[in-house]
Amino acid sequence: MRLGERQTEAAQVPDLEAALRSGPFHSALRAAITARRLPLHRVRHHLARRGVNIGVTSLSYWQQGARRPQRPESMRAVRALEEILELPEESLIRLLGPAPDKAATQRPAARSYRSLIEASGAVERLLAELESPLDGGLHTVGHHERVRIGARRQLLGRDSQQIVRAHRDGVDRYVAIHHGDPGCTPSNVAVSAMENCRTGRVRWDDGAGVLVAELLFDARLRAGDTHLFQYGFEDGTAGSSTEYVRGFSFAGGQYALQVRFTDDALPVRCHRFAQQSAAGPRGGRHELTLSGRHRAVHVVEPQVRAGLVGIGWDWE
Repeated sequence: MRLGERQTEAAQVPDLEAALRSGPFHSALRAAITARRLPLHRVRHHLARRGVNIGVTSLSYWQQGARRPQRPESMRAVRALEEILELPEESLIRLLGPAPDKAATQRPAARSYRSLIEASGAVERLLAELESPLDGGLHTVGHHERVRIGARRQLLGRDSQQIVRAHRDGVDRYVAIHHGDPGCTPSNVAVSAMENCRTGRVRWDDGAGVLVAELLFDARLRAGDTHLFQYGFEDGTAGSSTEYVRGFSFAGGQYALQVRFTDDALPVRCHRFAQQSAAGPRGGRHELTLSGRHRAVHVVEPQVRAGLVGIGWDWE
């Protein structure tokens, strides 16, 4: 297809035209993929046919703004994406300038944008070692997560009770991800398979503070089957914790998050927040009242959206 034809088709989608003109890169990429109605696995297939091997996880992070293409292979992929998505030449490449300083001022000190980017790359590599796709063939129907903060203000651990539904036959495992606070030593984090699962392979990256663990089911699920299981991580290896964040690659089921404190270390205030991506500003903030009896706060998301949601707190 000639350049003129590609420019004409791009201009037929106003949102795409505006995104290509002013960016940022992840918004333009997401708009282009949406306009072409291509699922990410089909985009990856088209890239592979052109000799460019980029995983679905990387593509997902790129369009969320959680990661930016930087390596030569990634830049090759961006140029190939311009062709696959029928965009004008250089339209995506030119948007990959340095990240604006303003975004840096909106990132939390405790869990920096750089740490999230490094962790996302580590997670991608660890999942590849386990040969696990991004969604693992499962959709989350409901997830209740309980986080425990210790007397040294550290993340002691967290427990999850999860209900999933298989969207293809033969699924027999779930891969859980633990991203500790700055200073976490994931090689010292213990994984517990509590109910209707058992621990399989465990991998970690000490530099990024990330651990991934296979949770094996006793039977293979068929498409449409549901499974309820419970698991946890015992941490306590990092310093003072000021927030807990949960990321969602896909929109879907209900999520409930509870953070519990001890009498020896109570925060002065707590709040809920949300982000569309790790690089984006925080919004949806509202104050949470610490319960007098259980020393806990919680949030309930009836139907999660792709992005991040969490609870933050102040010690002083």
